[in-house]
Amino acid sequence: MSIDTRTRPARTDSENAWDVAKLTCTLGAEIVGCRLGEVSRDDAQFADLHRLLLRHKVLFFRDQDLSRAEHVALASRFGALEDHPMVPSDPEHPGLVRIYKDLDSPPERYENAYHSDGSWRDEPAMGAVLHCIECPEVGGDTMWVDMVRAYADLPDAVKQQIDGLHARHSLESTFGATHPAQVRRGLARDYPDAEHPVVRTHPETGDKILYVNSFTTHFVDYHTADRVTNGLDFIEGSAPLLHYLQSRAMVPEYQVRWRWTPGSVAIWDNRCTQHYAVMDYQPGVRRMERAGICGDRPF
Repeated sequence: MSIDTRTRPARTDSENAWDVAKLTCTLGAEIVGCRLGEVSRDDAQFADLHRLLLRHKVLFFRDQDLSRAEHVALASRFGALEDHPMVPSDPEHPGLVRIYKDLDSPPERYENAYHSDGSWRDEPAMGAVLHCIECPEVGGDTMWVDMVRAYADLPDAVKQQIDGLHARHSLESTFGATHPAQVRRGLARDYPDAEHPVVRTHPETGDKILYVNSFTTHFVDYHTADRVTNGLDFIEGSAPLLHYLQSRAMVPEYQVRWRWTPGSVAIWDNRCTQHYAVMDYQPGVRRMERAGICGDRPF
């Protein structure tokens, strides 16, 4: 769902003196009256923030005067911060990654795909805090997808078909594909492919989540006697099923779209959402800073 959230939303809920406005029926809320720098230092406010995140899956804030130290402190309340093998952390603030796209930046295309951060890890990210430093006046939005609803809406026959299935997630085949072979092979060595359930369970809410995305390459346990009689059954059965499941992230009814302004912040639960950075602003400047939060092994 596309919403211009530059205007202040109508009040729909209130927690800790904050106005909470849902942006779609199941995904996303804009929080007004919250100062994230204060939340980074206050246990009660953080507890409220955490509850709202579990309820709405992605939270949005405008006009945040958030220092890098506060940014890291806030994200660290959720858990330890992770490093990224392709984008180094800020040297003075470990765990804070600067994603800067300037006028002379190469047209990298790895972000404009529906993905769940770090699903190629054995323990993918729990979530992230993303702060907009500079952005184009128009363009450069980010979209998030509710993968709880994406699973719930699957036909019963498909749910039965994918029950118990596992899939491979790869850094080498995605980020690595944009680099020379020597670098790509090094990534495969240092970050071997991970295997995760196609349907994972949220460790805090118990929700069932469709857990395949653009990092997912294939099913690892599809080739069983009840599914495959001839080799052709595997070829004609598994790849179309995976492509169908990946395409569920493209359904507009499961999406929310956020228009960035300098000082705006998004916090999302990476376990139950995917996101897509819309690269429609080049040539242009888009500078974002992200703190990714370590997660646990999907089950």
